[in-house]
Amino acid sequence: MGPLPKRKISKGRRDRRRAHDSIKTANLVQCNNCGEMRLPHTVCPSCGQYQGREVVQVDKEKRS
Repeated sequence: MGPLPKRKISKGRRDRRRAHDSIKTANLVQCNNCGEMRLPHTVCPSCGQYQGREVVQVDKEKRS
């Protein structure tokens, strides 16, 4: 049998520990080229542009 806690962890202490565990919303920015929302510092998935130049070739079917 493994070690057991000597006392029950109170609800307040348990909840304070879990205060930072909530899911945060994604920080989205608008693409300068197509206007779609995307993650900052990443290539736009809809048009393939990053900082004003085309980095990734995107299929025409995917754009629509």
